[in-house]
Amino acid sequence: QVQLVESGGGLVQAGGSLRLSCVASGTSAVINGMGWYRQAPGKQRELVAVITRRGNTNYADSVKGRFTISRDNAKNTVYLQMVSLKPEDTAVYYCNCNAFVYGTGARDYWGQGTQVTVSS
Repeated sequence: QVQLVESGGGLVQAGGSLRLSCVASGTSAVINGMGWYRQAPGKQRELVAVITRRGNTNYADSVKGRFTISRDNAKNTVYLQMVSLKPEDTAVYYCNCNAFVYGTGARDYWGQGTQVTVSS
């Protein structure tokens, strides 16, 4: 299995910045893609950004140019640098990864989530 733990969320004024981190841990697992999703109150969870093991990235149009996803494969960590934050960015941000676990196969794993609140 794989466990994901997010950190770095908090309260910030509009125009401010936050850096989210997610550390993956587990046994007998090879992590492939990693990404960030978010869910605002009353809305469905949506993709924010994803990154492959090779470093290829993809972003939601709403965050493109403001957010940057990166990863450190040696540390099994993925980051989300967020700048120029807007109130509409307010949501619980969830870390996600697709991992191959020996003996069970590949599947998606999710973190507990970290709250990001942007005030106007």
